[in-house]
Amino acid sequence: MTDAPVALKNRPRGRPHKSASDRALNARRVELLRQAARLFRAQGYAASTTREIAEAAGMQSGSPFYYFKSKGALLCEVMRDGMERALRSQEHALRALDSDTAPRTQLQVLIRQHLEVCVGADADFIPVMLLEWRALSPAQRARVTAQKDQYEGIWMPVLSALHASGALQVEPHIARLYIFGALNWAVRWFDPSGRLTLDDMAEQAVHLFLREDGPVDPSDKARRLATGRHPRRQTE
Repeated sequence: MTDAPVALKNRPRGRPHKSASDRALNARRVELLRQAARLFRAQGYAASTTREIAEAAGMQSGSPFYYFKSKGALLCEVMRDGMERALRSQEHALRALDSDTAPRTQLQVLIRQHLEVCVGADADFIPVMLLEWRALSPAQRARVTAQKDQYEGIWMPVLSALHASGALQVEPHIARLYIFGALNWAVRWFDPSGRLTLDDMAEQAVHLFLREDGPVDPSDKARRLATGRHPRRQTE
């Protein structure tokens, strides 16, 4: 007697291959979400019509309703799809680190990755989330909040380790709110053609949120506050 039914033993492993028509439908859906996010950001949710979104995506005016039952459902999916991509990006960034990477470095990597989410390619969903949150129904907000909590929750062990070491002097859950509040609004002021790169911004954010290693001379601290100079790590 065999251990498993023959049908299960002979079943191909992995996900079933998508047909050409399935891939085309998915590509159109992705483009629809991308154009919707762009228009919601540029014009606002209320001022953007499904006709405009369909035209931008190269579709017939009624085609969006094949994928989403309403404009509100499309708005919700813009946020959910963006959060799903952000979560995958974050997990990929953390998997690239060694298991013994210091929490300070982990935080800098998380900040750098989140800045990429906020101001990188296909980042329109972030300002849409910030500005159009009230347009969601309570049920839709609950769904997006669950994703956001999962995404932000990955930061908590790092923040807790930094708090335990004394580098982070604010309670971790409060620090998380401050950090995301600061980083998310980079969508309004970051200039990709400016002198600061995302790496620069991530490094400066770490200096902003964490205390420097070692004791700080009070007189040196006062002098830096007066001159606007920031400390540099000693490399000797």
